[in-house]
Amino acid sequence: MISSAASSNYLDTDTLNRDREVDLYNHRSQFPALEVENRFYFNYGGQGVICAEALDSITKNFHHIESLGCFSSAAGAWMMSEYDQTKDIIAQQLQVSPSTITLTENTTVGCNIALWAVDWKQGDRLLLSDCEHPGIIASAVQIQKRFGVEIDYFPLTITHNASAEGKDSQDVVELLVQHLQPTTRMVMLSHICWNTGQVLPVKAIAKACHAQDVLVAIDAAQSAGVLPLALEDTEVDFYAFTTHKWWCATLGLGALYIRTAIFDQIEPVFVGWRGLTNGLPIPQWRQDGAKFEVASSTYPLYEALRIAIAHANSWGTQQARYQRICQLSQVLWQKLNEDLPHIDCVRQSPPESGLVSFQINRELAKSAIAQKSHGLISKHFETEYKIFIRALAEPDCLRASVHYLTSLADIDQLVAKLASLAS
Repeated sequence: MISSAASSNYLDTDTLNRDREVDLYNHRSQFPALEVENRFYFNYGGQGVICAEALDSITKNFHHIESLGCFSSAAGAWMMSEYDQTKDIIAQQLQVSPSTITLTENTTVGCNIALWAVDWKQGDRLLLSDCEHPGIIASAVQIQKRFGVEIDYFPLTITHNASAEGKDSQDVVELLVQHLQPTTRMVMLSHICWNTGQVLPVKAIAKACHAQDVLVAIDAAQSAGVLPLALEDTEVDFYAFTTHKWWCATLGLGALYIRTAIFDQIEPVFVGWRGLTNGLPIPQWRQDGAKFEVASSTYPLYEALRIAIAHANSWGTQQARYQRICQLSQVLWQKLNEDLPHIDCVRQSPPESGLVSFQINRELAKSAIAQKSHGLISKHFETEYKIFIRALAEPDCLRASVHYLTSLADIDQLVAKLASLAS
């Protein structure tokens, strides 16, 4: 469940005053990537920055395994301890039982498990929104080829300016329900749209879908580490996410939440010893999230995630960090809308998350670089100004990812360089 922070009071001065920014700079000093002189980072939606302690833990843990003796009993016991501790901390952040957590490598692996774990039959239907990541669409197409499943799309793009709350939220649910059919087996969609930052009302969606016996799988790449979450309350069936984006941990570690009520309806996708008990020669599956895991993982990464979460929690609750993300996002959004006539924001309603997408109006932006593609503008900003932003293909735009670690000075610098495109 999302605790609402996306209210009209985005610019609360107690949260965003300059004194609070001093506290932020002290906190940011623990992140080497943010200490590079004159660098301004807006790519958390692609990959977060890692604190020094988490980075150090990775090297330390690889050495520790060597010191214990590779494949020794001592090393095995240490790895399993790391595994258990990491599931525990993820479960705490999501307010669920550790038994519901499957450790993966990234969001896409988790989404693939959700998609392929269903016992699809020819003629079944899968419903996606028209805002999903290409990796999800590609996976769905493979399901279609293999099993004869039909793929439907509901037009989420027309709701880009809907709020996450109230009547507009209900409009999103009603639009989705209109596209359910009697043979729809699953809906897969993002909690936060990766290209627009729109937050979807997943609890209401899950309720409406379950009323028609439809499973709900969530791509949570842009929501884990951003939204305050209590996943059991949402009643979603699958919730797949990574830790290297908004949680600012390492590449190569993700997780999947699976609702207990559907556990016996689904089968493992990838098979290995981690998902099995000792019931050989006939395999017996474990009855927890490990059922969907495979084999050896990069256990030395696990502590880095726990450190990253602890660092974030030392700066306030997830609710407080989400509120800051929304407030900072509106600061940027307002400056783009009100001060830069040559910038068109993709969404005309205030941001509900840390993703702010915008386009360069080339009729009003007169500089030579402004006439280039958004991809080339992104590269120009990185090489010339050390401003890291993302260019997207659909919609054709630039995307700035605003984190609680983002400073007001970062935003001022981005706005100043975007302003220079006008002349």
